[in-house]
Amino acid sequence: MENRNENYVILVDEKDNPLGTMEKIEAHEKAKLHRAFSVFIYNSKNELMLQQRALTKYHTPGLWTNTCCSHQKLEESNIEAGKRRLQEEMGFSTELKETISFIYKAPFENGLTEHEFDYILVGEYQNDPQPNSDEVHDWKWMSLDDIENDINKNPNLYTEWFKIIFEKHKSEMVKS
Repeated sequence: MENRNENYVILVDEKDNPLGTMEKIEAHEKAKLHRAFSVFIYNSKNELMLQQRALTKYHTPGLWTNTCCSHQKLEESNIEAGKRRLQEEMGFSTELKETISFIYKAPFENGLTEHEFDYILVGEYQNDPQPNSDEVHDWKWMSLDDIENDINKNPNLYTEWFKIIFEKHKSEMVKS
C-alpha cells in the first residue's frame, strides 16, 4: 500500500477494509472492488448540479452524471477526497457531508467495469462552477424529479453508475 500515485485505486473488501492498491485501468479491466466517492451538490432550490463528462474521457465521454466523482488517495478521508476532486473538476470548494455508502458494479461497452465501494458526499453551492475542460464538457442544475424523468426517457444520456447511485441517493433523501 506504499504507492500514492494518482493513477492508483485502493482495493477493498466488502466491508471497505483496504487490501492494497492497483493501477486504475487494471482495476477497471479486472472489475476489482475499490473505494470511490460520488459528490452531489445542491443549490437553494434543491436542484442538483450535473456535469457532462468531457468528450475526451476514456470511458463514458459526453454522458451526464453527478457533480463529480473519483477515487480516494491513500491516507485521504472521503471528505478530503471529495473536496479535492470538486476543486479539480468543477473549480470550487464547499463543505461536504458523508451520507450513505454501498457497493455497485457497472460494466461498460469498452470492456471496463466500475466495481466500487462508493461513498455519497453531499454539499451546497449557489454559484456557477468553473469547470476544468479536460474533465467536464458542460454542466446544469436539475430538480431530482426532472432528472428521474429524463433518465427514464433517455437512459443512454447518463452514466451507468449515476443511474445506480441516483436511485440510492434519492431513496435515502426520502427517508431522512
